[in-house]
Amino acid sequence: MNPFVEKTKHLNELMMTHGLDFIEGVIVVIFGILIIRWFQRKIRVVLERMFPQRKGFATYINVVGVVLILFVFTAAASEAGLPAKPVFRLLTIVTMIVVGGMLIFRPLLPGLPFKVGNTIRVGDLLGKVEAITFLNTRLLTFDGETIFVPNRKIFDDIVVNLHYTFNRRIKITLGIHHNSDLVKAKQILERVMVEDPRTLPSPRPVVYVLDLTPDGVTVGARCWVPNLKWWVTKCELYEKIKFHFDREDICIAHHQADVNLHTDHFEPQIGEIEEGKV
Repeated sequence: MNPFVEKTKHLNELMMTHGLDFIEGVIVVIFGILIIRWFQRKIRVVLERMFPQRKGFATYINVVGVVLILFVFTAAASEAGLPAKPVFRLLTIVTMIVVGGMLIFRPLLPGLPFKVGNTIRVGDLLGKVEAITFLNTRLLTFDGETIFVPNRKIFDDIVVNLHYTFNRRIKITLGIHHNSDLVKAKQILERVMVEDPRTLPSPRPVVYVLDLTPDGVTVGARCWVPNLKWWVTKCELYEKIKFHFDREDICIAHHQADVNLHTDHFEPQIGEIEEGKV
C-alpha cells in the first residue's frame, strides 16, 4: 500500500477517535488565553489606580499570566485525552524557566520610557502613543496625523513623557504696566489659582516679581495641578486672570517707545513760512 495512503488512513482513524477531544482542547486554550488577557488588563488598571506613582507592573502581571497559562494548557491536554500529570510536570518546568528568565533578564533589557496612552515628545514630534511594536511606535499627533517612529530613533533621542509624573506645575508669566497696582495684581493672581478646584493645596500657589523692564513689571505665578488636567487648567487660568485684570483696571504691559521732539534750536523765519518751506 502507498505510504501516503497509509498515513492518511492513520490520520483519519486518529481524527475519528480523538478528533472531538482535540477540538475541545483547542477551545479550552483559546478561551483560556482570552480570559487571561482580560484579567491582565483589569488587574493593570486596578494597580495603576491604587498606586499611581509606581511603575513596572508589566513584569509581574506577565509572570501571573504565564502561571495561569500553565493551568490552561494542562486543562487542554486533559480534555484532549493526554495524561494530565506528565503534561503538568513538563509545563511546570517550562514555566519555571520562562518566569525565571523574565525576572532575571527583564530588568537588563532596554525598555521604552512610556506606555500606550501616554503623551510624549520625541525630537520635534509630539503626540499620544497609540501602539507599540517590536520595530516602531505609533503616535497620533494633535493635528490628527498618524506617525510611525522607529524604536531605534527613540532609543537614540531625548524622550519627554508628559504623563510619567502624577502632578505637573503650571507656569504663568505676564507683564503689567508700571502704573498698575502691583500688590493688587499679585493678590488677583494668587486668588485665581487658590480658588480653582483643580489646583493642589500643596505645594501652595505662589506669585513672584520676576523682572523690571522698560515696558512694565514681569510677574510669575506658579501652581501644581493633576497631570491630566494641566492643559485645560492653564488655559482657563489665563482667561480668569484677564477678566479680573480688566475688572480691576490692571493693564497688561505692551512694547512702547517714548518720542521727544526738541524745537528750541529751530526758529523758522516769517519769510520761510510764507514761502511754504516749513
